[in-house]
Order: sequence, then C-alpha cells, then structure tokens
Amino acid sequence: MLRYKDMILGIDEVGRGSWAGPLVVGAVVLDGVKIEGLTDSKKLTKKRREVLDIEIREKAVGFGLGWVDASELDKVGLSMALILATKRAVEQVLVSYSEIVIDGTVNFLANTNKGRYVTTLKKADLLIPSVSAASIIAKVARDNYMRLQSDVYPDYGFENHVGYGTELHRNAINKLGVTPLHRLSFAPLKKYSNKSKDIS
Repeated sequence: MLRYKDMILGIDEVGRGSWAGPLVVGAVVLDGVKIEGLTDSKKLTKKRREVLDIEIREKAVGFGLGWVDASELDKVGLSMALILATKRAVEQVLVSYSEIVIDGTVNFLANTNKGRYVTTLKKADLLIPSVSAASIIAKVARDNYMRLQSDVYPDYGFENHVGYGTELHRNAINKLGVTPLHRLSFAPLKKYSNKSKDIS
C-alpha cells in the first residue's frame, strides 16, 4: 500500500510519443512543501505551468531533469531511452528521500540500487504532488526547448505542436522532409532514415 510520505521522489516523463525532440524525465522532492494547483501538467494551461515551474524550482528541496535527444533515442530505442532519462534525472537529486514514485506501470530504476524503493502508480501525476511537480518541470523544460527549435526550423511549427504528430507537423514533414530533431526509429518516419535535413 502506497504511503503518502513527505520525502517522496516523484518521477514523470514528457515526450514519449513525440515524433521530434527529446524525451525528458522530471524528478522532484518536495519534502512537505505545499504548492497550490499541482496536477498532471497536461491539465494545466501553458501560463499556469510556467508559473508553477518557477515555484517548484524555488521551493522543492531537490529536483532534476534527464534528457535523451532524438539521435540517442534512435540508437538505443524508446525503452532504454526512458531508463537513461530517468537515471539522469535521479542523479541530479542530491537530497535524501524515503520513497520513489514513478508515474505509470514500469519501474525504470529496476536494475539500479534504487529499484527496490520504487512504487509505480498509474495517474500518479494526479495523485502525488511530487510526481505532479516532476511532470510540470519536465513539460515546461521540453516545451521551451522545442519553441527555441522553431527559430532554427521556422517552417515546422514546433512552437505549436512541440514535436507531436499533428496534422500541421505531418504536412511540414511531407513538404520539407525531416530534421535532426526527428525520431527516425518511429514508424511514421522510418522512410526518411537516410534523408535527414542538415542545419549547416
């Protein structure tokens, strides 16, 4: 039975299903800090996420972000990318914690010395404040990164869809091809695997 302790390290990922851009995992320890409005990042407006992101970074006793970019994800596969991003996020959290809660059903730390402290929980980003916080900082960081990429690739609409397979994104790929941000191991993009657009 999951115990609602203050010293929970909450973990959540953003960008798993995106066609382009990095996979990002957030990890947060709140240590009982109360932050109003924490919930699944997808249920919040962009403005509200950004306000909460600042508050989380200011008040959390520890947090980390683990990144795996598209080229590394293509090399190792999505499952290993999730493990790597989770490990990288956790390594940045230097405070003590008594329990780890990962949103979902897979223990990405199973083969580490922290694996036995993990509880996996569906909808944890709705139920556990530290997991909600992890989901928010990961999404804000990833969305901001993708908006910056729209300056490099202005015709792809990354500032709008942040890499997901929307109609706008599909149309841009059909017209312009792919960029180094695209995950060519994903089925819809495999046909472009030898045609990546160079930014130089």
